[in-house]
Amino acid sequence: MSAVLLSLATFFSTLAGGLLALRFRDRLHFILSFTAGVLLGVVSFDILPEIFALSREQGIDVMGAMIALVVGFILFHSLEKFVLVHHAHEADYAAHYHPQVGLLSAIALVGHSFMDGVAIGLAFQASEAVGLVVAIAVIAHDFCDGLNTVSLMLVHRNTTLRAFAMLVLDALAPVFGAASTLLVRVPAPILVLYLGFFAGFLLYIGASDILPEAHSQNRSAITGSLIGLTCLGAAFIFLVVHLAR
Repeated sequence: MSAVLLSLATFFSTLAGGLLALRFRDRLHFILSFTAGVLLGVVSFDILPEIFALSREQGIDVMGAMIALVVGFILFHSLEKFVLVHHAHEADYAAHYHPQVGLLSAIALVGHSFMDGVAIGLAFQASEAVGLVVAIAVIAHDFCDGLNTVSLMLVHRNTTLRAFAMLVLDALAPVFGAASTLLVRVPAPILVLYLGFFAGFLLYIGASDILPEAHSQNRSAITGSLIGLTCLGAAFIFLVVHLAR
């Protein structure tokens, strides 16, 4: 039950990140810049190293995960273009908002949060020590998951109520994920493919949605600050991952 109990901490961590985004929604461009760096950091310093390590330990061909990464990137791009009609490269980009895009992005992040809980549970199946390290890392970066969920909802003009509802769902997801590992085990090859797919999704929304919106006001006076916050977000995840190991 240690995995489930520790996953409860992720509930409050996620909630805190989301409430921060709601509280400072008038400064959303700064939050989005930091969020973009966080997503880049999660992919580069957390997900990809985990894919390589798991593939090496289990003797799995890492190419499958890289293919899943490309599929995840292209699939969400296709959903935006053909299903959600999200014209990210129009000259008047800032005037076009599609709540469905934010909702779909938030749902995908909820799925990732569920897998965060699964990661805690699987780590505890290996050993208490490994489980504790993984739990600390998840608790730290789930703060950013809450921030990302609310930011994605708000940037696409979803209501505050809908953003808060998705935040609560995102906060609960790791608890259910950890609880699910008490009943089932996720095969390593499937977990590797999932991680690759989700990395592609994160790269897409960071590069195509979050960064363009963060810089949409074209105010050169704050461009340096926005880029600095993106670097800070990536550095934050780097520290979290390496201090937790």
